[in-house]
Amino acid sequence: MATKIRLQRFGKKGKPFFHIVVADSRAPRDGRFIERIGSYNPNTNPATIEINFDKTLDWVNKGAQPTDTCRAILSYKGVLYKKHLEGGVKKGALTAEQAETKFAEWLQGKEGKVSGKKEGLVKTKEEARKAALEAEAKKKEERAAAIAAKNTPPVEEVEEAPVAEVEAENETEAPATEEGSAEETAAE
Repeated sequence: MATKIRLQRFGKKGKPFFHIVVADSRAPRDGRFIERIGSYNPNTNPATIEINFDKTLDWVNKGAQPTDTCRAILSYKGVLYKKHLEGGVKKGALTAEQAETKFAEWLQGKEGKVSGKKEGLVKTKEEARKAALEAEAKKKEERAAAIAAKNTPPVEEVEEAPVAEVEAENETEAPATEEGSAEETAAE
């Protein structure tokens, strides 16, 4: 029987969630399967992959062929690299200890990359949130200033009008006093 390691779709429309299963290659996509070995959720960032490493490695060693997407997932998790190292041990190119140390180093590097990506995503999200808050605060201040300008009467124009009238009255009174003083001088 030809076995495949493939994805079995679950979830709702637009929000897929997949189980990673070992199934007969002739079985329908969401139909009968032999064993469920993990899950894959592409909706999260980065995608969430949970896999039973030992069972998956066992099925790959037995000859189960992964589909293209499953091959990428298994490569990401290190199952195919572990199989490659075990092949080197069988051929005598490596010892078991060397293979284990190489795999442990690869695993640490992979975890470092994944944690770096998660930290980068969190940092970018926080920066975007801060920028949005600053933009919102600036917009709020502009709105408040516009509302304040709209609701307050033009104080400067109201004050200038009486001052101009007072000056005009002073000017009309001043010539009158000068004329009056000239008439008084003439009368004397």
